[in-house]
Amino acid sequence: MPGIEKLPIDETLEDSPQTRSLLGVFEEDTAAMSNYCTQLYQAMNRIYDAQNELSAATHLTSRLLKEYDKQRFPLGGDDEVMSSTLQQFAKVIDELSSCHAVLSTQLADAMMFPITQFKERDLKEILTLKEVFQIASDDHDTAINRYSRLSKKRDNDKLRAEVVEDVYTSRKKQHQTMMHYFCSLNTLQYKKKTALLEPLLGYMQAQISFFKLGSENLTQQWEDFLGTIGTSVQNVRREMEEEVGQMQQTIQQMERSCDPLYAPCDPDPVHSPVCRSLTRKQGYLYIRNKTGLVSSSWERQYFFTQGGNLMQQGRGEVAGGLVTDLDNCSVMAVDSDDRRFCFQVTSFDGKKVNQSALEAVTPSPSFQQRHESMRPSRTGRASSISSVGSEPSPALSVLSLDALVAPETPIQFDIISPVSEELSGQSKAAAQSGRRSNPFGESGDGTAEDSEDSILHQLFIVRFLGSMEVRTTESVDVISETMRQILAARAIHNIFRMTESHLLVTCDCLKLIDPQTQVTRLRFPLSSVIQCSSHQDNKRLFGFVLESPGGRAVCYIFESNNDGEKICDSVGLAKQIAFHSEMDRKAVEKRKEEDKAKEKQQEELSKQRQIEKDLEEQSRLIAASSRPANPPPSDGQFLVLSNSQSEDSDAGGEDGKKKGESEA
Repeated sequence: MPGIEKLPIDETLEDSPQTRSLLGVFEEDTAAMSNYCTQLYQAMNRIYDAQNELSAATHLTSRLLKEYDKQRFPLGGDDEVMSSTLQQFAKVIDELSSCHAVLSTQLADAMMFPITQFKERDLKEILTLKEVFQIASDDHDTAINRYSRLSKKRDNDKLRAEVVEDVYTSRKKQHQTMMHYFCSLNTLQYKKKTALLEPLLGYMQAQISFFKLGSENLTQQWEDFLGTIGTSVQNVRREMEEEVGQMQQTIQQMERSCDPLYAPCDPDPVHSPVCRSLTRKQGYLYIRNKTGLVSSSWERQYFFTQGGNLMQQGRGEVAGGLVTDLDNCSVMAVDSDDRRFCFQVTSFDGKKVNQSALEAVTPSPSFQQRHESMRPSRTGRASSISSVGSEPSPALSVLSLDALVAPETPIQFDIISPVSEELSGQSKAAAQSGRRSNPFGESGDGTAEDSEDSILHQLFIVRFLGSMEVRTTESVDVISETMRQILAARAIHNIFRMTESHLLVTCDCLKLIDPQTQVTRLRFPLSSVIQCSSHQDNKRLFGFVLESPGGRAVCYIFESNNDGEKICDSVGLAKQIAFHSEMDRKAVEKRKEEDKAKEKQQEELSKQRQIEKDLEEQSRLIAASSRPANPPPSDGQFLVLSNSQSEDSDAGGEDGKKKGESEA
């Protein structure tokens, strides 16, 4: 190929300064090419990694679209049009995912393989030959220096023969190494052109094949479908804008009409006359609860009347609970030192309920419609328990409920560490040694240090409702069924006390911490948390299923001040971070193993070089012992020889030496 510079291999024996200067130019060119090839390899590797990520993300998107029918949206309903549309999108995106996977394979074979071979094999071979040539050149210089320092007065035939043999061996080794080094450098001038063009050629061919395959999949039918979907999206957007405008007008009208109702005092009877024909009232009242023998506190709650009963409902609760039966009670106004407008509800058994109506009780038809089918949940009647949780799904028959939770499974309403029994022996030993034992089963062996190194730290205020053993961890209804049974048991046995804790979510574990003493009550390894979900209706309720090493599965139910879905999302995020951290750790270990393998390979290479050196030394000794000693030249002849003549004489005698070696 014209225009490619070459090193003269026939001038390697002379080793002139011009040859060495030209060799330096080739070495600088090789170093620059190695640096540029490394940068190009990194850029192409980024293209390959991005293509793999795009292929995986496209496949995940298609899978999520296919699972839309399995999702249970509280307000979604059965939208068959939306479901069928997403299924069609999933189909075409799945085809595109296949195209991306084919493109990733083609990039690996046609783009990454050639440049990797050039970088890892050809360039490293040049560096290895350079090191070997430098060693041979240094040995030759040392041998020549030793030969030139032979004394004329103290002529020793044996020493002179050894020096001559050393010069012969080192010059031969330098010559052979230099020729191979020059050959590799000349070959590199051709390889660097192919190494740059082959990956680019493979990349362009893979892209052309990808676009052709995509154009075959995206036919005119899909273009018409996308046009129809675009029109539907515009119609939905237009309807949304109209609905937003109507809601803004409703808000303005409500603000003008409800302005007199914002005042805490009674409204003007002229503008809003009192209606005495109401059959139902609802609103916020303050109820007085005794906190001691003398002291008491007022708590703001929502009350409403329903069928002659006074009902109470807390914020975030789906259904209300029964307070008392108004048909069997008397109501009278009373005076209070710290509240206004107080009245007292007294039942026939003498139980009193003191309340202060600070806010107007107004009828609300929407609220009445909302609670038409709801029954009270805080009574001792078993028929009202099912209104606390969500109704079981139709698929949960009697057999399926028994498959989730055993019929007579004991329920634990207080926080007791599952490892307390296992650590009983340790706690006894600690008591004998005078150390304070942890009543909550905390090991105290540095678990706090694990959470300090975690990336994720989120703290939530939760209240423990109960836990019970479950039979399966695969069903998505196991948590909702456990919630139903625990809430039903609490209502039947009148258990209202709940232990408040701080739930700390990290990438390693879930911790229940005492808010007063900051002692870890329970510690759940994140790897043992199988699933976590919130209540379908009451989002403050959530739970998770924990699988113990013995194969037992326990479901824990909590109530939080925040949205339970946020806590479940935090647990899911922690599991994802833990998964990626584990993958990074495995990658680091794999990289360390590769480094060890490379070090071992270098040691094997050095051993091989030492063996070759020993073999050459043995061959040199054998050749020296088999060749007769040359007659010593006269002193006059030795003095008048110049450097060039000495080298010519050595070159002329090289054939004889080679013949001696062959005979040996």
